[in-house]
Amino acid sequence: MNWLKAMVLHNQASIESFPLTYIDFDKPFPQRNEVLVRIKCCGVCRTDLHIIEGELPTVKIPLIVGHQIIGVIEDIGDNVDHGFINMRVGIPWLYWSCGECKYCKAGLENLCDNALFTGYSVDGGYAEYIVAHKDFIHKIPVGLDDLHAAPLLCGGAIGYRALKLTRLLGVEEGKLGLFGFGSSAHMIIQVAISHGLDVYVFTRSKLRQEHAISLGAIWASGPMDDPGVKLDAAIVFAPAGWVAVEALKKLDKGGRLVLAGIYMSPIEKLDYDLLWLEREIKSVANVTRRDVREFLDEAAKIRIKTTVTAYPLKDANKALYDLKHGKLKGSAVLKVS
Repeated sequence: MNWLKAMVLHNQASIESFPLTYIDFDKPFPQRNEVLVRIKCCGVCRTDLHIIEGELPTVKIPLIVGHQIIGVIEDIGDNVDHGFINMRVGIPWLYWSCGECKYCKAGLENLCDNALFTGYSVDGGYAEYIVAHKDFIHKIPVGLDDLHAAPLLCGGAIGYRALKLTRLLGVEEGKLGLFGFGSSAHMIIQVAISHGLDVYVFTRSKLRQEHAISLGAIWASGPMDDPGVKLDAAIVFAPAGWVAVEALKKLDKGGRLVLAGIYMSPIEKLDYDLLWLEREIKSVANVTRRDVREFLDEAAKIRIKTTVTAYPLKDANKALYDLKHGKLKGSAVLKVS
């Protein structure tokens, strides 16, 4: 057997207990329509934390988490063109969709009834190798290095879909609020500003407020503070229901609130006055391949600068701990090979 290293989850538990174990696993083999990818790095996402700590139900145990994967195709299965060999690719959250259900046929493969998700329903990127379907990998544009490209595949792509759903792209004088300023928001602020939007950032972290201002935010302060203007739209990245309520309070008439997380604590009290005057709430569920490819092109075009902290693979527990406790500015990325 060709043994490789991976960080594996055997039981959901608080990250405080460092539940991922560094163990050997057998090298996977690509089947029909699949490619074998040697992983170079993998971004650390808050969704990984939700899976590990049990805020999302288990689908597969034991599990290798991780879905912001950058690597190089080393081998191919049947029905895959040899031109794929040595291609540098990304593997995001959407591992596969069926193409046959009503959502896929409507261009909403992110809602596919039969979808598989990387690092959740199939093993992911906290490992040295992964197999993936040839139609669900993404060529990484020249100019994006591995370490800084990894966070683009989920935090960036989800944020990009959320930004599109605000309906502010193409608006000349839009005011956008970002609630929470971690991995996703620090990329999306750069896209929003490149499209001419004024961005207001709401985060309790002084470190992240300073980071937001350095990236071009008009204003940055706490979620309960008054920016002095009404927002045309807002995106909530923080997984806290009370933050969504605070965001609604700051929307102008007809404004849209987009909830970008896969998990959020209950929104316990929502007065109708906050929705009246045609305000609305829209959630984001996963991303399509088109979202990922559009965003990678956008990132290369405007030269998005991702702020990353690198950790070796065996320190994945520490990276997740630092993410949970707000010790990161930007994104954490595991260096695998």
